[in-house]
Amino acid sequence: MATHYFTVTWDQLHRDAKALAWRLMEGGPYKGIIAITRGGMIPAAIIARELELRLVDTISVVTYDEEDMGEPHVAKPATVSADGEGFLIIDDLVDTGSTAKVVRGLLPKAHFATLYAKPAGKPLVDSFVTEVSQSTWILFPWDTEPQFVAPLGKRRNDA
Repeated sequence: MATHYFTVTWDQLHRDAKALAWRLMEGGPYKGIIAITRGGMIPAAIIARELELRLVDTISVVTYDEEDMGEPHVAKPATVSADGEGFLIIDDLVDTGSTAKVVRGLLPKAHFATLYAKPAGKPLVDSFVTEVSQSTWILFPWDTEPQFVAPLGKRRNDA
């Protein structure tokens, strides 16, 4: 279980994806993007727009069930490239690096970029925007929803 939680809003996610696109512009041109599903799909769409890339594929590597991590397995391989040459791999986060190791093994010549990186996985990616601690669980906007929270003063009186 994580000891810290960091909530990313839709606005923040968009800003971070655009910042990553800025960094990636220097390394192009790219043939296309391979998004790691599911977390990489939305950042990949934003980056594809910013870099004017029309070719977008996916690779699905299943690693997590909620906050529990298991052994990664490829549920759907990428089909646009044999080794990733000329392609960007986009994901939302590199955590322990288990997904990144699998994808790197399949697409060793691609440029691997994530929005967020934890120390254990950071050496496996080529580009990222923000580093977070290993003990932080990032709550992405597609995993959360706004809800009412009682004011602090009211919660103190109810305790």
